[in-house]
Amino acid sequence: MKKRNHFVKPFLVFVGIVLVVNILSFQFHGGIDLTSEKRFTVSEPTKKLVASVNEPLVLTVYLKGDMPTGFKRLAGAAEDLANAFKAESHGNFDIVFERPGEGLEDTAKAILFDSLQRMGINPTNVKAQLKKGEQTQETLLFPGAILSGRGRQVAIDFLEGQSNLNGLESLNTAEALLEYKISKAIVKVQQDTLPMVGYLVGNGEPLDMRVYDLIEKVIRKDYRFSIIPIDSVTYIPAAFDAVVLARPNTSFNSGQKLKIDQYIMRGGKMLWAIDNLFASMDSLQRSSGSFIAFDMGLNLDDQLFRYGVRINRDLVQDLECDKVPSVIGSVGDKPQIELLPWPYAPLLRDGSGHPISKSLDYVLSSFPQSIDTIAVDGIKNHLLLSSSDLSRSLQTPALVEWKSIKNEEDLNYFTKKQIPVAVLLEGKFRSLFSNRLSKSQLDTLKQMQQNDFVSTCLEENKMIVMSDADILLNAVSEQDGPLPMGMNSYTREQFANREFISNSLFYLTGGASIMGARAKTYQLRLLDKAKLDSDRIFWQFVNILLPLLFPFLMALIYPYLRKRKFGYQS
Repeated sequence: MKKRNHFVKPFLVFVGIVLVVNILSFQFHGGIDLTSEKRFTVSEPTKKLVASVNEPLVLTVYLKGDMPTGFKRLAGAAEDLANAFKAESHGNFDIVFERPGEGLEDTAKAILFDSLQRMGINPTNVKAQLKKGEQTQETLLFPGAILSGRGRQVAIDFLEGQSNLNGLESLNTAEALLEYKISKAIVKVQQDTLPMVGYLVGNGEPLDMRVYDLIEKVIRKDYRFSIIPIDSVTYIPAAFDAVVLARPNTSFNSGQKLKIDQYIMRGGKMLWAIDNLFASMDSLQRSSGSFIAFDMGLNLDDQLFRYGVRINRDLVQDLECDKVPSVIGSVGDKPQIELLPWPYAPLLRDGSGHPISKSLDYVLSSFPQSIDTIAVDGIKNHLLLSSSDLSRSLQTPALVEWKSIKNEEDLNYFTKKQIPVAVLLEGKFRSLFSNRLSKSQLDTLKQMQQNDFVSTCLEENKMIVMSDADILLNAVSEQDGPLPMGMNSYTREQFANREFISNSLFYLTGGASIMGARAKTYQLRLLDKAKLDSDRIFWQFVNILLPLLFPFLMALIYPYLRKRKFGYQS
């Protein structure tokens, strides 16, 4: 009887511990992250953001049911992250999985699919063998989610900015970006007032369908928006959190530059998209096969130089480039047209691993110029976009030709590496007009602005300079109207221009703290398929028999140990 009680008490204690641990596991989320890239560790800025959530938020993820392994892993990563967020928010964050259209009739399903696309979650056709022995099936997936809370809904496209051609690598990158994308959605839901973004006009900046995607799909989607006619305002109001200056084509006078300068000195953020040279596909198509790219004469060199950059008068060519239709011959009286690489349309890549551009697909450009960074006290520069390692720059006067590469020898000139095309500047900028204004001019300026002239930024500021405005403009099709920015109008392949501009504006308007989550990198550890096939039987043997070996050994060892402890001694 005593022996029985001796075993019953520890058993009950063990059962009690198991029950308590299980109950606590439902209430609290924790663990030890042993991965080298800290895959399961939420960054500190994100923790602070989630901890500030004081109203229930629900993340509805549209990845459920039969789907390829990569998407199942993406869904699992979203669930793990949501559990971590739930613990940090004291239960104010929850996750739900749904399969879009499940149980709906065809008409209702089509309406739902269209609604998801309008919100920004794009479908993906996936061909995969879901079960061994079955035929390959084509499945329509919506790899995204909707965050709901405070009467608002924010769509999250998990694959936005990723190439559809990279397969597992794109899904792995999407998994690494989950924390950032969901955190960004939380910021949008929590905002009481949307930041204000202005679009500066007055020097020939486009206001036609070429900026439709920028204004309607990027700015108006997440910000309040207003056009700023630079000659009709006495100063640029501080109410604008950021101002976009896109492809001006006429010279800036001193008064206009002073307004921009003082806006920056008072903390205003600028996104510059400047073309110093006039060069376009329209010019080439209207010419007889070549034209000279000429200087626009914008008169912004001294101002940008003061802030820390110089946009050169050259054209960047890259062997890693987009394609355009070119005539390669003729059959009878009909020309033969083929899509050929176009070195004047470099596919730009992340230059230094900065969160704005890291893990993005290529960004499409057209006739970009190179940027030099200038050493300015107190200013830090970060390379955001650059050409590949097979580039060159053509100095002005630059002759633009359809056949810019005539023979194999021309390829030997593509020796430059990572030519900068987009740069981030941060620090306390100094005014271009310091010690240049007379007392009467300073008095007039104070009367107009109701503020004194500022010679140095009042606090740390930031700006982004791009030497190609085509990055944020969109093509216009006669059949379909304005296309998304970064889309090749011939192949209809879309690059990551939209997400790059969206990231840039988010960084400038206060999102810098949580953008560190975009710097995460998940190493893709793939199995050696050849070795896996050759050793399949061995590993199947190990996985089946090894788990059975432990109980068998325990069945042999336990009686021996019991007999040794409690057996009679002769």
